[in-house]
Amino acid sequence: MECPSFSKVNIGLKVLNLRDDGYHNIYTVFQALDFGDSIQIKKTDNGCAIKSNVDLIPTDESNICYKAYSALKTIFPDLGGVFIYIAKKVPVGSGLGGGSANGAAVLKGINKLYGLGLSNKELEQIGATIGADVPFFVKGGTQLGEGIGNKLTSLPRHIPGTYLLVIPDIFIKTGLAYGDLKYKLNSDELIPNFIGFFNGDNSSLEIFENDFERIVIPAYPEIGAIKQKLLDLGARFASLSGSGSTVFGIFDEDASAKEAELLFRPSHQTILASPT
Repeated sequence: MECPSFSKVNIGLKVLNLRDDGYHNIYTVFQALDFGDSIQIKKTDNGCAIKSNVDLIPTDESNICYKAYSALKTIFPDLGGVFIYIAKKVPVGSGLGGGSANGAAVLKGINKLYGLGLSNKELEQIGATIGADVPFFVKGGTQLGEGIGNKLTSLPRHIPGTYLLVIPDIFIKTGLAYGDLKYKLNSDELIPNFIGFFNGDNSSLEIFENDFERIVIPAYPEIGAIKQKLLDLGARFASLSGSGSTVFGIFDEDASAKEAELLFRPSHQTILASPT
């Protein structure tokens, strides 16, 4: 069975405060994109075996797909086995949610493969136990994310355009990024009205700021330069996704996005995608 596994960008990301469980409360808009990995699963007698086309990801119990299988096996002790093949396209550590999307794809795939009858809501609850962004990928689309990203509200529309993703050869560990950001958090800041924008209150895209840019751009000036270049080339909005390292620009015209891609491609990995 082929299991679609997409990617995402964060359109705006506010980090609010540190929780007692060690996670941070956030406020963000998740936008699924039509670019992602390819995952195939098939039934086996027992257990979970994983293979991939790349060596960067683990294929043991630490893989999020294995964790997805284990979470379902706990609920359904008689669940049979699976073989999972992951053809990676989404770069690891890029802020595009590739691993979380893989986990959600496997949850949905096993649910269908074995006829478990779990609803999306139930899959989201299970997904939250294996990764903060997994619940979003169960349904995808455009959603407001709160809590640790697991409190989700579907939004009525997406921001249209062609999304140009520019991925520099920089690996940013999410945990370290959150650790550095805690010194710059301001609990008195007002939370922007992201929902109002999608309900058509004529707010500017400027309300969508990513707090991680405060620490990532000073530490990696190349990322700031990419963002500015996207804007100079005609993107009506540009931002870091998640904690990085991907920077994306939203272009009104597909041709403009393709022209911009040609200028980035010699030195950076680039991807053209559409919201889905």
